[in-house]
Amino acid sequence: MSIPPAAIRAIVTGHTRGLGAAIAAQLLQRDVAVLGLSRGAHPSLGNEYANRFSEASLDLSDPPRVEAWLAGDALRRFVDGASCVLLFNNAGTVDPIGPLATQAPAAVARAVAVNVATPLMLASALAQAVPDAAECRIVHVSSGAARGAYAGWSVYCATKAALDHHARAVALDANRALRICSVAPGVVNTDMQATIRASSRERFPSIERFEQLKTSGALTTPDAAARKLIDYALSDAFGSTPTADARDLPAA
Repeated sequence: MSIPPAAIRAIVTGHTRGLGAAIAAQLLQRDVAVLGLSRGAHPSLGNEYANRFSEASLDLSDPPRVEAWLAGDALRRFVDGASCVLLFNNAGTVDPIGPLATQAPAAVARAVAVNVATPLMLASALAQAVPDAAECRIVHVSSGAARGAYAGWSVYCATKAALDHHARAVALDANRALRICSVAPGVVNTDMQATIRASSRERFPSIERFEQLKTSGALTTPDAAARKLIDYALSDAFGSTPTADARDLPAA
């Protein structure tokens, strides 16, 4: 992409830790202005990048609150004047883990809100807020679980598959300058992986595979995964296919 970094704006959900924190930090290092959306605040980015970084405290598991925030003008003010706006729908939860009969309905509702409702709400709101002359690029952070079923992960698999199918359908719309892709980042060493490894074999029969990935050093670092996602989002190839796997993307 030939657009100068100063003309790009990026929204990153779940920017306070893990992959989201790495995405936000690397975008700022590239001189891209970032708006972070999460329940909490990032411990250091506000001090390091005061001129280019802003954040909003927002419970992404509460669609009515997300709707109320979107009804304001914060998003439109952030994207105003941009030539390209990126949305990284990164925030997500793997809970509840376990067979259907063990899943608390409240946990299911929270997962659907964080993993599906909020990303889709942000995507549609951004498509409306981006100026007519600007390009909009939406990155759903998906998972291999969207494309292959795992026992104990019925909610996680279903919600990530929803992001994939959303991208496929949006790509068929008669969109103006809008590109979208649901990208599986690989197995990244984040707090989510710690949650998975803390599960029991009864709730998640594939736990040994993830334990082996950790002990063998096969997990991707958040920085490496973030670099691949950003490079792809800024590339001319982005949006040529509605779903992708970061492990299959060429090095920048």
